[in-house]
Amino acid sequence: MWRKNVLPFQGDKNKSPYFEGWYYKQVSYDQQTALSLIVGMSVTKEDSHSFIQYIFVSKNTQGESITKTGYSRFSLDDFVYQKDPFVVKIADNLFSESLISVHLEDDDINIAGNLRLGKFQDIKRTAYSPTIMGPFTYIPHMECQHEVVSMSHFLEGSLEINNRSIDFTGGKGYIEKDWGRSFPKDYIWIQSNHFNDNQRSLFFSYAHIPFYGKAFQGFICSFYDKGKEYRFATYNASKIAVTYPSDVAVAIELENTEGILKLNAIIKTEGQLIAPLERGMKKAIKEGIEGEVYLSFYNKKTKQTTEDKGIMAGIELVDES
Repeated sequence: MWRKNVLPFQGDKNKSPYFEGWYYKQVSYDQQTALSLIVGMSVTKEDSHSFIQYIFVSKNTQGESITKTGYSRFSLDDFVYQKDPFVVKIADNLFSESLISVHLEDDDINIAGNLRLGKFQDIKRTAYSPTIMGPFTYIPHMECQHEVVSMSHFLEGSLEINNRSIDFTGGKGYIEKDWGRSFPKDYIWIQSNHFNDNQRSLFFSYAHIPFYGKAFQGFICSFYDKGKEYRFATYNASKIAVTYPSDVAVAIELENTEGILKLNAIIKTEGQLIAPLERGMKKAIKEGIEGEVYLSFYNKKTKQTTEDKGIMAGIELVDES
């Protein structure tokens, strides 16, 4: 299979403005706990540093969801990387293709422990589409490059979170990454690998993309169903329609020669994260990681319609503000 390996560090600690970050999401087997960790670095003239962000969701004894978020700041010198095999290390925290080792503490939370990562579910790759960005991978000076590293993989191990041991063994993980000058000024992001059918997973992104003095709304969607990937994207002549039933919900319809995919995503709870701009880590955004996604997929070849519900979904609806 053709593969362009962009998982390792792509940047330069002396290049400004520049950011790079890896997003690791973990959900426990009982689906009562979700933890996303974002490890990265930001280089600007005013404020260069590395960081680890977290968003943690757990249910209390009444079944109510509690969300905690935080931003742990480190020096740029603390950001240490290795390309082959891939490793990113910040202080006592290590992230690789097979292991997460975390030791974080702030006023709200302490997280410590190791998780082993199973075999990654990769996206389909070709010379035309070496990453999820398709042919845009080859275009220099893009504001932001994106990559899906693993649509789904199993977890093994436990983490001590606020003095409570949480077993993630048998749970599922997801990994993606971004790098460039700045996040888009507005975008939609949806991800879930917890559908009623265990062999389904979904990633979707829709964003404002500056392009050599102009701009357009670009989109990418990867839908896995029983081992087959269906790709909907700007670069493969797919069509899209987006509506917002409320400020915490979005409805999307995608169509190409393979089929029609309808998504209805609803944010359940949110926490604040910080996204990169050219002037540094300055943009406050809201993310939920236990949302719901209702999908309907009509396969034009088989003439069959599949319907399913995804939970523990990562959802961001970000505007220009």
